[in-house]
Amino acid sequence: MRGFLAIVVAVLVGCVLSVEQPAGADPGPNIAPPPVFPVNSPPSPLQSWIDHNIKAPQLTAGPAQSPADHQAALWRAMLSSPTGDRMFDAWPANLAALKPGQIIESRDVTATTAQHMTVPIRRAVLLKFRSTSATGTPSFGTATLITPAAAWSGPGPRPVEVNAMPINALGMHCTPGYQLSHNLFDRTNTDLVWFMPALYASLNQGHAVLLPDHEGPLMAYGEPNVSGHMVLDSIRAVRNALPEFGDSRYAVVGYSGGAIAAYAAAMLQREYAPDLSRVLTGVASGGLVTDYRDIAHRFNGWIASGIMLSVSTAIAREHPEMLQYMNNLAQWVVTSPTHDLCGDADGPLGVVGIPMDIAANISNSLDSPTAENLYRQMDLTNRTSGVPLYLYHGSWDPWIPIEDVQRMYGEQCSRGVPAVFRTVPGEHLSSYVTSYPGLSDWINARLRGEPAPSECPARR
Repeated sequence: MRGFLAIVVAVLVGCVLSVEQPAGADPGPNIAPPPVFPVNSPPSPLQSWIDHNIKAPQLTAGPAQSPADHQAALWRAMLSSPTGDRMFDAWPANLAALKPGQIIESRDVTATTAQHMTVPIRRAVLLKFRSTSATGTPSFGTATLITPAAAWSGPGPRPVEVNAMPINALGMHCTPGYQLSHNLFDRTNTDLVWFMPALYASLNQGHAVLLPDHEGPLMAYGEPNVSGHMVLDSIRAVRNALPEFGDSRYAVVGYSGGAIAAYAAAMLQREYAPDLSRVLTGVASGGLVTDYRDIAHRFNGWIASGIMLSVSTAIAREHPEMLQYMNNLAQWVVTSPTHDLCGDADGPLGVVGIPMDIAANISNSLDSPTAENLYRQMDLTNRTSGVPLYLYHGSWDPWIPIEDVQRMYGEQCSRGVPAVFRTVPGEHLSSYVTSYPGLSDWINARLRGEPAPSECPARR
């Protein structure tokens, strides 16, 4: 086994040593010093061998850096490369003076968005707004609102369906916002194509569709606090920028990576956006991860390890305390072009089943005090959803255990949240398709203002 892992290390090093390091996107404020955790386990013999034989990347010119300076330089070097578009790259200087959801900038992107559509649209607007990081510091977000040519025939003003598409990416150019605001063949993210038909169907029904770039400006794939803030602030931004949607009903839908964002919006709404309590009418999440500890151990060293390593890289962008436990090999990898991957590439990277300890300088990294602290910060199951829930999961999903979301469903029911749970045919990808009829009916009813049903067991 050790010989096999050494081969994996050699292959990864060969892939990254010869690559020129691209510059990171404008990172905004400097990172804070990492918190101090209890003593972690010492490195294993293999981890010691890696750091002995692979030197850390030189991230800046000049004399040797202190550990703190090296970590700060590492953090900047592992961010997504600049897109070349200031809407996504530039951090406003006055973020702290703005309220969450307040508009920073807007741009008409109808011409480029129409290239991606198979249905006629009236207008598309890219919004940039103030938001909040995972740790509560001022940040910003982007989102695209598409208004269809089709009329809305239901009650009240045209509703807004918030589609948290599964971005599942490390590069800012992979987001719906960048894709729709640039020409069709400008760094295309083919991973988004799979999810576009549902968007077209929503537009055909007369719904406006809001697409938040829910990984945030640091592209923190899988960080639920970031994604929940981004979704909620994108709704605020539309209401602030476009008065015609000020009295609209909003409902959020998301699958897989997008399900994390939709679910987080529901769980954070009461505390983060109480002003949306009469605005947001429901949240639907499918293929949802709720237990990060369980998923980390399931993905570790398995065929899904590439996704896990991508998520770990992304989460470290919002939680830089992780960087001190990243070994030299991992530092080379995260500062290579892998930090710009779209979601159609991170899965194949894990085919050989790479364990997390290959990237760490402490043994049993997934059970360390540092990991336990992260699990607690990203666990939203102790909160009460502020809106009705529609949860669905594939009956043969080999990636994400159905038991975790069933447990969350039962907990929300016990808290009095109107909720529906559906098991649909298929594994993780096909169940997205088989879920559509029931999901569409539920979302449409919420946007028409119908009372949300509940299938929760009767409380005794």
